[in-house]
Amino acid sequence: VQLQASGGGLVQPGDSLRLSCTPSGRTFSGSAMAWFRQIAGKEREFVSVVSRSGSRTAYADSVKGRFTISRDTAKNTVHLQMNSLKSEDTAVYYCAASKPSFSTLWVSVHADDYNWWGQGTLVTVSS
Repeated sequence: VQLQASGGGLVQPGDSLRLSCTPSGRTFSGSAMAWFRQIAGKEREFVSVVSRSGSRTAYADSVKGRFTISRDTAKNTVHLQMNSLKSEDTAVYYCAASKPSFSTLWVSVHADDYNWWGQGTLVTVSS
């Protein structure tokens, strides 16, 4: 079972990027899907999450209003649209999947609630 994160790259401040997370080996239709990020030497931090139904989302305060998470249930993928990027958004971004949830609206901001993790994709915002 793998989560393949893609879409990272080098951009300038104010630019946009769209990250994608594509599972292989199983579907995660019953799981909340989230994005976390990590800067070298710092702890992994929550960025955004979408519930299994796609109808509930949550964002870190630092990205609220700039990032949008979505999931395409037909294609079993999750996207993170990142607009107005700042230098402080520079990090390795990881997608993660939770254990299956009975609640269609359940979300979590805690890394411990996620059992499957992708390999990460590097986002660098620099002029």
